[in-house]
Order: sequence, then structure tokens, then C-alpha cells
Amino acid sequence: MSDIFLSYNREDQARAKVFAEAFERQGFKVWWDVGLRTGEAYDQVTEKALREASAVVVLWSKRSVDSRWVRAEATLADRQRTLVPAMVEPCERPIMFELTQTAELSHWKGEAEDRAWLGFLADVRQFVERGPARVFAASATVKALPTLEEIAAEPAGPVETLLAVLPFDNLSSDPEMEFFSDGVSEDILGRIIRGSKLKVISRTSSFQFRGPDKPKAAAALKATHIVDGSIRRAGGKVRIAAHLTEAATQQTLWSDKFDRSLDDIFAVQDEISEAIAEALNTTFFPKKTAAIDPAVYDLYLRVEFGTVDPEQILRNLASLESVTRLAPDFADGLARYAELAFLAGMNQPYAERGPLKAKAEAALTRALALDPDNLQALGARWSRLDPFGAYMEQEAVRRRSCEIAMNAAPNMFGVAYMLEGVGRMREAVEFARRSRDLDPKNPISNSLYGQSLWRAGRFAEGIAAMEAHAQTWPDDHHNAAVRILAYAHQKDWEQVDAMLDPQHLGRYPLREHSLIIGLVALLRSPDPASRRLVLEMMRGRVEKSGHLDPVAVMWPAVMGFADEAFDILDGARLGPSGRPGDTLGVNAYRSHMVFPVAYPELRANPRFVKMCARLGLVEYWLKTQAWPDCVDEVPYDFREECEKYRGHPKDKFFA
Repeated sequence: MSDIFLSYNREDQARAKVFAEAFERQGFKVWWDVGLRTGEAYDQVTEKALREASAVVVLWSKRSVDSRWVRAEATLADRQRTLVPAMVEPCERPIMFELTQTAELSHWKGEAEDRAWLGFLADVRQFVERGPARVFAASATVKALPTLEEIAAEPAGPVETLLAVLPFDNLSSDPEMEFFSDGVSEDILGRIIRGSKLKVISRTSSFQFRGPDKPKAAAALKATHIVDGSIRRAGGKVRIAAHLTEAATQQTLWSDKFDRSLDDIFAVQDEISEAIAEALNTTFFPKKTAAIDPAVYDLYLRVEFGTVDPEQILRNLASLESVTRLAPDFADGLARYAELAFLAGMNQPYAERGPLKAKAEAALTRALALDPDNLQALGARWSRLDPFGAYMEQEAVRRRSCEIAMNAAPNMFGVAYMLEGVGRMREAVEFARRSRDLDPKNPISNSLYGQSLWRAGRFAEGIAAMEAHAQTWPDDHHNAAVRILAYAHQKDWEQVDAMLDPQHLGRYPLREHSLIIGLVALLRSPDPASRRLVLEMMRGRVEKSGHLDPVAVMWPAVMGFADEAFDILDGARLGPSGRPGDTLGVNAYRSHMVFPVAYPELRANPRFVKMCARLGLVEYWLKTQAWPDCVDEVPYDFREECEKYRGHPKDKFFA
């Protein structure tokens, strides 16, 4: 069995040899069919090598993009999640691979220290080390893949559909109707995402293209098809015009107009989504929604979704509370109320969350009773689960969401976030990338992708992605905090100083991440006494509350005090204490920050496994056999240590 399968056109054999020899010098076993490509005659040996390789390196050139065999190999590798492509000369990649991250190595001639080559080499090594990737721990049996001959028999193969639904134009005289046009467009998009296996660009990105910018949408989003239209509303009547266009040819595949009363708005949305399905020769299963009073639907559409402003969230909750009271069978309204209520609770101390949590639970229960597969409700259901100790439940919810809408960007984001929490950082990168590709103009998806690369040990790529993100969203303080840590890890103190300059911080404050300023100063200090301050801060927190956030144990270990940190942890409880100042926030008490590759010191100590048992992670790993990346990296038998703590009591999360 080979580590790497090298796919190339025979006219590029000299370039392929440079790659093969460079990989072999790194200790990899490379399969490349020198002497086998005459007449492009493939046999069982070639296909077996392709299927068994941990990484399939495809070399894109002007010649290989026209080769049906190279396309076939790339297609099969993509389906097996082993594809690692590289550009060896400027060319137009096959469109089905345009969204696949591809290394730019046109300039590379075999130099061992070339930065782009080293980044690509790190990617390949990640694939080889992880072996076959898994989406979830206990996924169903995978259907048999088509044979190489079956794939190659299709000269070009169908281009994978990537659909963008643009905000419908408001043709009413009242500019206040803009919210109504957006709401109807978003509902159509949601029905398409939920009812099919199509890849659909998320609202955050597609709704940035309005008016004169709409013609730019297909190219900017790399969409193959565009859904657009207009809405004119007068009193209780509405006219909706919609059309589906193929981006490459500008051919209209379907177009229609609907004149209805507002009472029939959901029926019209169903008709539009079903017509799009027929035009694309696929099947949607949109959920039929019972009609509600148009005034209530107006109130629902006026809610500003996507905000993280605490005051706006509370205003939204007040509106949604009216919606759920006036339309108690409107599952979408109930689900959105539950989701926002749980989000609002993150900004409250634990001891004060009871009343709001009870309302959210009631709304969520009702929404799921009306519509068990409501994606918004499933998102709320995941949010209500404890940050640690409920990993199996977290995965079950994520799995169900993906079964309903595998290609929804929020689901890909959620899977990446969940995988990081259980230590599967390398897998998380792939799902973060998919989320970014399906919602390229969403700052949250973009931010997660760069951070996940860095946390998985792909340092150069991660920093580059975070720097690119900062060019567009310079005020993203989450991205800034991780960038500062990344620069500090590389000892790039010039960049650290620039980001921590008071003038820069005055313009772009770190907000709740301001503690990083002091932390970086200690990371920079060679003085053991100064570095010991982190340990004493941890001790003081336990003496005051008796509780700890899991990440609080990591930093003393990084400073060289792992055993003392574990001694303190033995006398504390993990999780919130319920004290007045104890607030969840978005990331608090989650376990993803104990796994970054940059900070191995905590995991290198065998006592780390006991901490993981208390968090419920050992239970998850033993039940699923889906082990974290560190399983083969620590200087002890990780699996054996986990067996020692099988059945160890978990710390009870604050109730």
C-alpha cells in the first residue's frame, strides 16, 4: 500500500518525477505509473493503488485538465476525501474542482526550502498521517463507489451544481417592503437547502448582491445557477416573479409569475422551490407550512437575524415572543425564538438564566413536535446541550442536521466546531473549508477556517488565511486574538507588537479577549517567576470559586507547570460555578482550546487523560473509537490510559 498516488498527464512526466523524488526523500512511499501510461491503459493494479492511497496528489496542467483519466482519478479521490491537488502551470482547472483548495506550485523546481512547497508538503503529510477520513464517529455503511472505468467513461462528467438565491427585488412603492422581499427570498432558499442534496450558497454571501451588483454574483460566488426575482405587494395581494438561470450560458431554465393573496404566500414558495427542482432535474421535499396571519408573518420577517448585539437580540426576542403567541403552530417562529433565547442566555450569568431557558425549552419542544426536522430547531437543540459531558448527544444532533441538509453552510460550520471540541482538529479543517466555500462572504465562516487551519498545525496556511480575513474584516476580535497567539507561537514579536500597539487596540479592541495581552507578555518572558503568574492566577480562581474553565489548565502547562496545574485541578470542578460573574459567552467551558497542535504540553502529560474523562471525552472516544489527533503524538499509550479511566465520573455541568 502506498502513501501517495501521483496523478498526472504523461507529457508532464518530468515534472511528476520532481514531485515523486521529493516525496520519497521525505520517507513517503509513492505510487506513480512510470511506463504504465502508454496508450492510457489502466488495469486493476492502478485502480487498487488509487483507492488504497492515503493522499492522491493531482498535478494540474494545461494537458492534465484535458485528460479524462486524470479527471477520473481526481473525481474518485475527491469522493474518497483523499484529493490533494497542485497547479504545476497556469491553467483553468475543471470547474468541478474550482472550490477545492489547490496549492500554487507553478514556480517550484524541487527546492527543499521553498515556502509554498513546505506548506503543500504539510498538507500531504496530514492526509497520510490521518489515513481514511470519517465525517462522524459511527456513520452508516458507505455505498460502494463507482469504478474508475465508470467514471472515466463519462468524457467530462456533470458539473456539480452550486446554486445561489439572490434577494428578490422590491418593486413596491414602500421601501419598508424590502424586509418582506428578503424574507420571502430567504424562505425559498431555506426550502431548497433542506429538501435537496444541492450545494447552495448561504444567505450571508448571496444577499450581498443587490441591484446593479447582481450580474457579478455568479462569478464572485462561483455559482453555476442563479435564482432571482422580484416582489410587488399591494395590500393583501402579492405578485412574485422568479427565474432560474444557468450562469455559464445565461440561459433561463425556468421562469414564472404568481399573483396570490398573502394568505397563500407559503404555497407560492413551495411552488417556486418545486419548479426550480424540476428545472434542475432533482427532487426537493420542502416542508409545507400552515398559513398564518400576514401581519404575524410580517412581524416574523422584520426580525433581524444574524446579529450578536445583546440589545438587538433582546428586541428580536420580544418580537418573536409575539409571533409565537399569535401563531402557536408556526414551527419556524418557535424555532427561531428558541435559538435566539439560548443565544441571549450566553450573555447572562448562569444563575440568572433559568426563566429564559425555560421559555426556550418550551418553544423548542413545540417546534420539534410540529416539525422534527426543522433545521433552526435542531440548531437550537445543539445550543442547549452542555458544552462538555454531552458529546454523543452533540454528535447525534449534528448528524441529523447533516442528513437533512448536508450542504448547508451552518451545518458544515457546526460539524467543524464539534470536531474541534473532541480533538479531531485535522478533520475539522475540511468542514470549516466547506462552510467557507458555501458562504464565502460570511465573516464567521471565514474566521473559523483560518483559525481551524492554525489549530490543526497548518501554521503557515492558517496565518495566511487569518491575515487575508483581517483585510476584509479588520474589526473581528476573535480572529485578532488567535492571530496574536499565532504570531507569538512563531516568536514574530514585531507583528505581536503591531497588533498590541495602544493606537491599534484603540481602533480594534480585543474586547473579552483582552486577557491575551498579559498572557502574551508572559509567553514572551524568559523569567520562570514571571511565567509562574499564570499558575497562581489559576490557583486564585479555584480558591475563590472552586471551579475552572478547561482552557485555564492549558496555559500553566505551556509555561512549564503542568503537574502543578493538574494538582490544582484535582481540587476543583470543571465548568461554571453559578456565581454572579460566571457568564457563558460563545466559547466558555468548551474543550476545543485544549487541542491546538501549537500547545502540546498539556496533552504530553498522562494526567491529561483524567481531565478528559471528567469532561466526558474519554467516554466519547471509547464508545465511538473516533480518536483525537493526539492519540499517536503523545509520549505514552493514549488508548491504554483511556481504558484506565473507563467509567470515571464526569464533572456535572452547572444546572
